[in-house]
Amino acid sequence: MTDHHPWRGVLVATALPLKDDLSVDFDRYAEHCAWLVGNGCDGVVPNGSLGEYQVLTPEERARVVETAVAAIGGERVMPGVAAYGSAEARRWAEQAGEAGCRAVMLLPPNAYRADERSVLAHYAEVARSGLPVVAYNNPIDTKVDLVPELLARLHGEGYIRGVKEFSGDVRRAYRIAELAPDLDLLIGADDVLLELAVAGAKGWVAGYPNALPRSCAELYRAAVGGDLGTALPLYRQLHPLLRWDSRVEFVQAIKLSMDIVGRHGGPCRPPRAALLPGQEAAVRAATEKAVAAGLS
Repeated sequence: MTDHHPWRGVLVATALPLKDDLSVDFDRYAEHCAWLVGNGCDGVVPNGSLGEYQVLTPEERARVVETAVAAIGGERVMPGVAAYGSAEARRWAEQAGEAGCRAVMLLPPNAYRADERSVLAHYAEVARSGLPVVAYNNPIDTKVDLVPELLARLHGEGYIRGVKEFSGDVRRAYRIAELAPDLDLLIGADDVLLELAVAGAKGWVAGYPNALPRSCAELYRAAVGGDLGTALPLYRQLHPLLRWDSRVEFVQAIKLSMDIVGRHGGPCRPPRAALLPGQEAAVRAATEKAVAAGLS
């Protein structure tokens, strides 16, 4: 991560610790952000999907950002500012700037299947906040696909500086590099980390470092550094966990892994339900195997 590119490096999409009554444990969240940075990660992305932003009150959502900034400094915090309306998303970007953040991450409009004009207008509005914007392409969940040609246009207009790429289609990395060589590609799904790192990614908006930050940071740095002798065996060891980041139950899975390694994952707010017994057993077995192998 650099001052001019605060979205580079390992930025953890933070899980949000909740108390038994499902209120936010802000003290524990502050400690978690500091622990992640202390264990090799470069920063955090609060209020992403993993942070359950959709079920937070506006007051909670603002305080999550302020808590992260107070814990590790605004240059290390890139909040998600997704909202149904462009004006609301811009307000969240402005709130992030007022809190001291240096960049924000933004989904396309996702209350409906937006066309290209709507996508461009949405990013244009949030770019007016003055903060650099990293687009988040998640066509699986949003049904709006930021294809390379559209990303190149968004970048060419000056609306975005990077993209968190979650489509799972690693071929896009090369097309994006051809069409918009100065647009930073960020790994958006844990289970294609190695493929996108080799393809030239500049960062990783990551899920599983919430539970295993040191090993995940080591994997990322080896992968982007071209040290496949280190990266490939580690990737194989971690992949049974990393693939949960692309599943519907990713929040519950990552929080369970956190609990198993001695962190506080804890419950999720409804409508997210607990893992089914078979899912819980699979996550538990994969996490315990990783810990037994010395991963942390």
